[in-house]
Amino acid sequence: MADAHKGFPTTSALPRLSKSKFLSGLQCHRRLYLEIHQPTLATPPDASTQAILDMGTEIGILAQQRFQGGILVKAGFRQREAAIAETSALLQDSGIPAIFEAAFEYEGVFVRVDILERVQNSEGKSSLWRLIEVKSSTRVKDVHLNDLSIQSHILQGAGLRLDATCLMHINTGYLHHGGDIDLRVLFSIENVSEAVAERRGRVPERLAAMKAMLLNDESPVIEPGLQCHAPYECPFWAHCTKEKSPRWIYRLPGKKEIVGQLVRQGIMTIDEIPEETMLSDVQRKVKHNTEWISSELGHILRSVSYPVHHLDAETVMLAMPRFPATRPYQSLPVQWSNHIELASGEVMHQEFLHDEASEPRRRWAEALIESLGEKGSIVVYSAYEEAIIRQLAEAFPEFKSAFNTIVKRLWDLLPVIKNHYYHPAFNGSYSIKSVLPAVVPSLGYDDLTIQDGGQAAAEYYRMVFLESDWVERDSIRQALLCYCARDTLAMVELRRVLGEKAERHV
Repeated sequence: MADAHKGFPTTSALPRLSKSKFLSGLQCHRRLYLEIHQPTLATPPDASTQAILDMGTEIGILAQQRFQGGILVKAGFRQREAAIAETSALLQDSGIPAIFEAAFEYEGVFVRVDILERVQNSEGKSSLWRLIEVKSSTRVKDVHLNDLSIQSHILQGAGLRLDATCLMHINTGYLHHGGDIDLRVLFSIENVSEAVAERRGRVPERLAAMKAMLLNDESPVIEPGLQCHAPYECPFWAHCTKEKSPRWIYRLPGKKEIVGQLVRQGIMTIDEIPEETMLSDVQRKVKHNTEWISSELGHILRSVSYPVHHLDAETVMLAMPRFPATRPYQSLPVQWSNHIELASGEVMHQEFLHDEASEPRRRWAEALIESLGEKGSIVVYSAYEEAIIRQLAEAFPEFKSAFNTIVKRLWDLLPVIKNHYYHPAFNGSYSIKSVLPAVVPSLGYDDLTIQDGGQAAAEYYRMVFLESDWVERDSIRQALLCYCARDTLAMVELRRVLGEKAERHV
């Protein structure tokens, strides 16, 4: 598993570390080594991950508006020396209340600070600073404290006196009433100085270990395991596991505590798991690795009433609420698809997409109520649609009666499959993205521009709030419609094929 890296640079030529590299090293030394020396082996972030990163950037910019009079260090992230010099000049100007993206370097580690707020002492002279890290999350996490530990270590090493170390994050309790966003309520600032101080004491030894490791000619031999997924998915997962068997023990789904126990017993494949081991139902099915059909599947599938509607809803969660009576990260329904199967076998399709930068919920609800009518089962895949409908029933009392009736007609296909059918190609996942190509090989998601809900939400946001080119907007619109329609067509085909399997199984 070693990665040769000959002709290694001298110690003086070692690449500088950064706070992101430090966090990578805390997760896994092998990850840090590959990021420094062989970054092309990483898998690029998928569309959903990139959307999360983009949201973080947007929140960071918004947070700066909370500190009136603050100055941004304009030098780019690759302009280290220029950024450090610009920061130094701004630190000396007592009239500047805050500095954004301030740059510091100490002992070969470079960091840029989201917000550095000047704190006036009792004599009115500025000598203390408040370090503030901005996150798009809704609470303080362990990784945030590690992030702040390296930043505060570098700032103090560079000679800065810190009054407090804080995390600034989204307050989901904020209810927007319309008009301008109240940034003082939207963002919560928590003083985590004490928790960070405990971790900062370990930073020097951790940095020393990372630097020593980076001097080696080859990456450290570290077996892939639980550390690869926490606190973030490692971009080198595919590279480090490319030679692992499809039946490798870490591919067992579900809670990973059992995996750790099995590994400690020397068990490295799913097939080696002893029969007496306590496994979940899904894990047991993965171990047996055979197609399984319940004797009750056919009867349950025939319990639907016609016309059978197949409903999928897509939502967007805005970190910054844009509409009255909404909160940060509230799920706002913006799209639905409905494939309607008649008793004759004929299938019709209806759909809705709110493609304007305005409150979407009322139009979404009115169109859906009309499409679903008053008769027939409404097939969904998971309880997500029910949760959205119940939320709207509370927000819009005029829809409550219609939605209460609709909820009674919902028929969830997910638990039907989980309880009555399994295919080895599921690999333990009952996501429709896993189930569909296994049951209906001719139908999947690989041919679509948008292939998952996270990407759909990100593209919707781009279409409605960012994109100005009407051709690109229309391209995104068509991709969104195709994706949502595939989800409901998938349910039609899953019911059909599973029904045929159940008949043959009798």
